[in-house]
Amino acid sequence: MHKVSRAVVGLVGLVTVAGMVAGCGKAGSSGTAAPSAVAAGGCAPVAGQQLVVLDDDKHLQNTDNVIPAINSKAATPELIAALNKVSAALDTPKLVALNKATDIDHKSSAAAAADFAQSANLTSGITKGSGGNIVIGAANFSENQTLAELYKIALTAAGFNATTQTIGNRELYEPALEQGQIQVVPEYAATLAEFLNGKVKGPSASPAASSDLNTTVSALKSLGQQKGLTFGDASQAADENAFAVTKATADKYQLKTLSDFASKCSGKDSVLGGPPECPQRPFCQQGLESKYSITFGSFKSLDSGGNLTKTALTGGQITIGLVFSSDASLAS
Repeated sequence: MHKVSRAVVGLVGLVTVAGMVAGCGKAGSSGTAAPSAVAAGGCAPVAGQQLVVLDDDKHLQNTDNVIPAINSKAATPELIAALNKVSAALDTPKLVALNKATDIDHKSSAAAAADFAQSANLTSGITKGSGGNIVIGAANFSENQTLAELYKIALTAAGFNATTQTIGNRELYEPALEQGQIQVVPEYAATLAEFLNGKVKGPSASPAASSDLNTTVSALKSLGQQKGLTFGDASQAADENAFAVTKATADKYQLKTLSDFASKCSGKDSVLGGPPECPQRPFCQQGLESKYSITFGSFKSLDSGGNLTKTALTGGQITIGLVFSSDASLAS
């Protein structure tokens, strides 16, 4: 339910980030399902145009940090160092701002990347190598295309003849990366680790990714080595599932973390919103229940962090809902 070729969707109204978290769901025929026995209490939905993402303080989600994936034959020290400059310049709020530039302000990915590179002094100190042609592949959604443009700027500064090519989903561009048809792709650590885990060890393999970034990257590098892939540094920018409430809800119940939500909002009045598979997913309702001991009075089947969920939050139909941590609408 995450990151193959999704496009970031905007939201009417403002949203601020207080942290990051999880998501996914299923419903009855009415679109809302309620457990048979839920304790009294909870937090009824409170409408409001501004959203706040609650911090995943118990680390339910896997670490889907942006990381450069490189065909090992092209992985010269100068190339890796240039890509690592991009990683060092990024964090999640900056990724949100880049997505706002393309998805709300309607800049091209190239223009958004150029503006960011200039403000971040991205090319300063990059060492030039022996050069050569480098094709940077990108998935078919704007965030990934903008990251590819940032890689292009850094690699051009390092003396490479770098170009970008939008290819499509991971099932298309990852084999092209292995085969050397493209040399670099902006990737997401946990999602790619699980993708490669399935290729290397089969569909029944134990999970490779975790909520610890170092553990995830270590597994990713080990799996990548078996497929001829090398990786640069993981950035602090993450595109992960997250849970949001309205600022009005957060203010009323003094919520900053999912643990706060668990202690103050478990009960029949709380309504969870998300995609139909959420109740059956360990990173969504199952995880909220098992890791945080949160109970809900009902679940409303909506979408994966899109306009349906965000409109249900702002309109006071659900108490808490799935969003994505790098969504353009989270820009302050």
